[in-house]
Amino acid sequence: MSNVNNLVLSNIRRWTVPGLVLAMAAAILVMVTGNWNSWASERAEEKTDDAYTRSDLTPLSTKVAGLVGSVLVSDYQAVKAGQLLVQLRDDDFRAQVQEAEAAVAAREDALINNQRQKELQDAHIAQAGEGIKAAEADITAAQAGIAAANSAIANARSAMEATQAEVQRTELERRRQEALIAVESATRQTVEQVVASADSYKAQLASRNSEIASAQAQLSSRQADLAKARAELGSKNAELEAQKRQRAVLDSQEMMLKADLNAQKAALVLAQTTLGYTRIVAPENGRVSERKVLPGQLVSPGTQVISLVQDDVWVEANYRETQVRHMHPGNPATVRVDAFPGAVFRGKVEYLSPASGSQFALLPPDNATGNFTKVVQRVPVKIVLDRNQPETERLRDGLSVIAMVRTYKGGQ
Repeated sequence: MSNVNNLVLSNIRRWTVPGLVLAMAAAILVMVTGNWNSWASERAEEKTDDAYTRSDLTPLSTKVAGLVGSVLVSDYQAVKAGQLLVQLRDDDFRAQVQEAEAAVAAREDALINNQRQKELQDAHIAQAGEGIKAAEADITAAQAGIAAANSAIANARSAMEATQAEVQRTELERRRQEALIAVESATRQTVEQVVASADSYKAQLASRNSEIASAQAQLSSRQADLAKARAELGSKNAELEAQKRQRAVLDSQEMMLKADLNAQKAALVLAQTTLGYTRIVAPENGRVSERKVLPGQLVSPGTQVISLVQDDVWVEANYRETQVRHMHPGNPATVRVDAFPGAVFRGKVEYLSPASGSQFALLPPDNATGNFTKVVQRVPVKIVLDRNQPETERLRDGLSVIAMVRTYKGGQ
């Protein structure tokens, strides 16, 4: 009986220790598995090899159709901003520019001619105005002459009436004196004086009649002058209105010429802009890709002729969502490039993507239907490299790198 008990106890002791070890190992495995993501997110440095160098790649395309005249760069050549890369044949485009320039010059000449015509028309208007003033002055002078002639006629008639009265008086006195001399009651001298006085008044009467005739002739002349001046005034007024209408026509022509000139200038700008499209230049410093066109090739608008990879290189590191908890812009980073073993590049986090990489895919995941399998998402992080580091000029777009970001958490 004691032997059996000893055997049982021995078996229990033999399986107890391995069982305890196995249980402890299982507990440790469960604890590590359950807390791995939390521990990973609490590390002071976050590392990933899902990272690549990136730079702006600009496909350069044509905007106009034409024949390629020359390709001025070779494959993968370094270029500067503004450097001419591809030149299309521009004969027809230059002809369009020259045609537009000629049209602008013609419209400008037409405007200058219009201004000269307006100046001449203004002179005609001023001349017509002076003619109106002269005619009005002639009318005033004729009216004054008529008034003066009428006054002279009235004065002459008054004087003639007075003279006629004197003639009648002296004639009666002559007759009376002649009757008296017949009876010897008057002297011959008295009679002669009376006769002389009568003859004098008769002469004055004839003179008064001449004055009246002269004044009437002057009146007729002044009336003719008045009619002529009034006719001249009407003619000058009509001429002035005609000149003003012609001036209005020139003003209207000027507005149309200016509008036409603006349209031709716009056409010239368009032609010059289109001519500029025949020159494909580098927008920034960088290197070109393989040439996609050759001289003599016919291209249409939108044809890609070459691509430009800019010199500015950064790193796009795709961190797991559990690694970006304490990551912020400005965190320092180090980058190791597979192509250059041993080389370490320093930089800093510029920004974190506003969404995980899967959200930018052509077909974003739709987890609202069907079976669901949780997948750790990747968040793109842009790391910019410090300037003036050795060998940075050797970096190229698309190289594989290992990125490490210092997060400064936990008081470290």
